[in-house]
Amino acid sequence: MKIIGIIAEYNPFHNGHRLHIEESKKAVSRDTAVVCVMSGDFVQRGEAAIFSKYARAEAAVKCGADLVIELPLPWALSSAESFAMGAAGLLGELNCVDYLSFGSECGDLGILNSLATALIDPALDAEILEELKSGISYAAARQAALSRSIGSLADHLGSPNNILAVEYLKAIYRLRLRMEPLTIKRTGAGHDEEGGSASDIRSMLAMERPIKNYVPKDAYVLYKREKEQGRGPVLMEDLESAVLSRLRMMNEKDFAGIPDDSEGLGNRLFAAAREESSLDGILSAAKSKRYALSRLRRMCLCAALGIKKGEAEGLPPYARILAANETGKAVLKIINDKASVPVITKPASVKELSEECRSLFELCSSAHDLYVLGYKAVEERRGSADWRTSPKMM
Repeated sequence: MKIIGIIAEYNPFHNGHRLHIEESKKAVSRDTAVVCVMSGDFVQRGEAAIFSKYARAEAAVKCGADLVIELPLPWALSSAESFAMGAAGLLGELNCVDYLSFGSECGDLGILNSLATALIDPALDAEILEELKSGISYAAARQAALSRSIGSLADHLGSPNNILAVEYLKAIYRLRLRMEPLTIKRTGAGHDEEGGSASDIRSMLAMERPIKNYVPKDAYVLYKREKEQGRGPVLMEDLESAVLSRLRMMNEKDFAGIPDDSEGLGNRLFAAAREESSLDGILSAAKSKRYALSRLRRMCLCAALGIKKGEAEGLPPYARILAANETGKAVLKIINDKASVPVITKPASVKELSEECRSLFELCSSAHDLYVLGYKAVEERRGSADWRTSPKMM
């Protein structure tokens, strides 16, 4: 059996995600299993996921995936490079994934390989630093520096899925992963365009507009269940007081120890957190053209959730299973035999693992405890759910 790996957030799972899975299988073989590594309750753009990791994993398995594994919090809330490195590395640690499939706007593996190869060149770093002196963002500086060596090909780094695709390829090369890359051309809406993108669907959920036409039927039924039971949609404003209270209890030294702190950015966030009355106010006070808003959002969440600088270095030390179907259960048996890291299906088993594994699991559990404070139903806000919840087996 061939196994395709997919890295995703499924925030939430929609028709485009189902199409990606279907096209990936067509490109390999219908008799193929799909294993997804998925962000947990907080996502790379620096926000809470619209539904919990458990609901999103269940939706993915009901709509095309076979097995869903959680990407631990430090990697889920890190830069595109660290996000890709951690997720691709986790798939590699399973020692049974044959392909890594990802979407891209260009749909051309040759172009993406050229970009990845150019970005790995150490000589590029000096050119990026030179561009940064003009005060532009890192992403803009990187694209400008890259255009000198590969010309108009660098323009492809202006598209969000191309950026992630290139980071996945870089991870494959740097980690020497034995997975064949496979890209599926994205059609229709992009990240933030109208027409059923994840961003658009989140906005529709927030405004209580119908999303039925944009998500698979089984996913729609599941999202409706979560809403009826008061477990979502969860928006950042639902968690604002909880996050602000944690930020205001921190001192200046705490902010200096969070990921992505450089050039006094942590100090700016610390000062803003003590003065501003909202998360948007904190972000506006610390924002400049040099720093992407997503970076500042991630830094705020990392501070509130207790993520320290350096925790996303290396690879995740375990694979926690969130959901699986019958095919996924068969893959799980293969993973249990071949994986180079512990596979967690029973949360209690974490207590028998290394200190590194226990500490990371506790961090993710603590984050889930904060996440559930965004639920409308008070009875659903109980703590320590991560220690009680086993994978959803279907």
